[in-house]
Amino acid sequence: QVQLVESGGGLVQAGGSLRLSCAASGRTIGRYAMGWFRQAPGKEREFAAAINWIGGSTFYADSVKGRFTISRDNAKSTMYLQMNSLKPEDTAVYYCAAVQSYSDYDLNRSFRYDYWGQGTQVTVSS
Repeated sequence: QVQLVESGGGLVQAGGSLRLSCAASGRTIGRYAMGWFRQAPGKEREFAAAINWIGGSTFYADSVKGRFTISRDNAKSTMYLQMNSLKPEDTAVYYCAAVQSYSDYDLNRSFRYDYWGQGTQVTVSS
């Protein structure tokens, strides 16, 4: 079992930056692929970014590619999402997720993940 806690959300101006963190406990995240999803009011949860178990492969939704960077620090049991050039349409609750997997397959799909955090709110003002 693994527990995930997101932090780092807040209110920022368009064009600004935030770094989200996802702290894990219960198991070493070195055994897990991890991802970030987001959900805006009135919309379905959507994929934002993912990173495989070793950190050598990353995946991004087209809507965030070039602006967001996913990374992980297994020594700190933490995954990060660096968000730059933020837009109002990035406003959402951001969730981190993890799955014990060495496969890169379908990491952009929510059904691949077994563990989820509680979410952190990101609001981008115009």
